[in-house]
Formats: sequence, C-alpha cells, structure tokens
Amino acid sequence: MSSGELLSIEPQELKFPFELKKQISCSLQLSNKTDNYVAFKVKTTNPKKYCVRPNTGIVLPRSTCDVIVTMQAQREAPPDMQCKDKFLLQSVFASPGATVKDINPETFNKESGNHIEECKLRVVYVSPPQPPSPVPEGSEEGSSPRASISDNGNLNVSEFTSVSRAYSEPQEKSSEAKAIISKLTEEKSFAIQQSNKLRQELELLRREANKSHGGVSFLFIVIVGLLGILLGYLLKRT
Repeated sequence: MSSGELLSIEPQELKFPFELKKQISCSLQLSNKTDNYVAFKVKTTNPKKYCVRPNTGIVLPRSTCDVIVTMQAQREAPPDMQCKDKFLLQSVFASPGATVKDINPETFNKESGNHIEECKLRVVYVSPPQPPSPVPEGSEEGSSPRASISDNGNLNVSEFTSVSRAYSEPQEKSSEAKAIISKLTEEKSFAIQQSNKLRQELELLRREANKSHGGVSFLFIVIVGLLGILLGYLLKRT
C-alpha cells in the first residue's frame, strides 16, 4: 500500500494475468485519509493501450473510491513478460462539496500554487491461473476411483458424481457387447445343427440313390447343389 498525505493507494502495482487476444482488468482502491474533499487524476505512459474508469474523480472525506484499469487485448507478448508501462496518480485538495464537473486542467497545475501529490505505479504481467488437472496427482492405472476430500474433511460430492458416471458408461457398453456376442453364438450353434442335419439327409439320399439306380441321378445332383447353397448362406450369417 502506498500511503501519502492525501490518499492511500492499494495495490502499489497493477498486476494483469496476461493472456493473448484477451481484454484484462485490475482495480485500484483509493482511500481518502483526510477530512477534506480530494480530487484525483490517473495518467499513463501508454494511453492507447489502457482504459481507466474513472480517470478523474472526487474522493469524499474518510471514504474510498475504486478505479478500474483495463488493458486492451494484445496480439503479442512482450519479451520475457516484462512491461515498461507506468501509471501516475495525482491527488490534490478540492473545495468542500466539489464534484467531477469542478475538475479542470488548472486543478492539477503545479504552477498555480496547488500542492499536488503524485504516486507512480508500475505494470506487472503475471501468469494466468491454470485449470485443475482432470486426473488427480498420484493416480495409477487400475486403481479404483476415489472421491476427493476437501480440507475440512467433507466429501466433494460433485467430483464423486463425475467419477461414477465415467465408470458406469463402459459397464453399460460391456453389457451390450456381451448380449450381441451371446446372440451370435446362438445363431452359430443353430447353423451348425442345421448343417449336421443336412449332412445326415444327404448321406441318406446317397444310399437310397445307390440302391435304386446303382449311381447318382440328375435329381440327386440338383438336390445336393441346393443343399450346398443353403448351407453356405447359413454359415455366412455367423
């Protein structure tokens, strides 16, 4: 905290969690330490890069005022994440009951004999907070899922629910696969039974043909061909 005669400023540095192509804001809190009205004005070395709201204002006696500093989206990161931009906050006593409309260029003119208090603030880029890892640290393959426990010993219900869902989906898919395999096994068994039955009938026809004609008739050849086609169709389905 910077503590001057008129205003206390917190924080002393403008810290921005830097991210490319993203507009980022941080805030300053100005506290009036006096029993008088205090006018303030915020300046920067790079006005096109930042937006300050409000950039001028009045802080009432023993009161506070928040100033929001917004950095426009940046396309490139500075070397080594070092920023040379600086801000200057000027403060001066104002007339009792003064408003923002009473602030003019002469208010912060030192040549007019006004006692101007100045505070320089520098800009610091910090790494943005990283999202939590979806896999808990120390977990191993094949280990059973465990519900996370918060610092006060209470069970984190939301995380436990998500883990339960993640493990229930493979079980449902496994049940469907088992049902399909069981159905295919039954169809294959039926096809084998039909194949054995056709072989027995074929053997019987051969014997009857040998007894009646002493050889294979044309009708027997046709029947054998039809049986072979039927057998191939049934085996192909499995």
